[in-house]
Amino acid sequence: WQAAENPSYSYDLHATSLHLLGLDHERLSFYHNGIARRLTDVHGHVIQPIIEASV
Repeated sequence: WQAAENPSYSYDLHATSLHLLGLDHERLSFYHNGIARRLTDVHGHVIQPIIEASV
């Protein structure tokens, strides 16, 4: 199954949640097996319609 319009992924939801909390998802990282990783990986983008709907 896929969305017919405006597909979003878990990375996008994480990025949007972090944005709403005032955190920069591109700078937030953690170390796993000695490698700095991001929660949103490189694919996460803030979902603007969610931001606009919450205002």
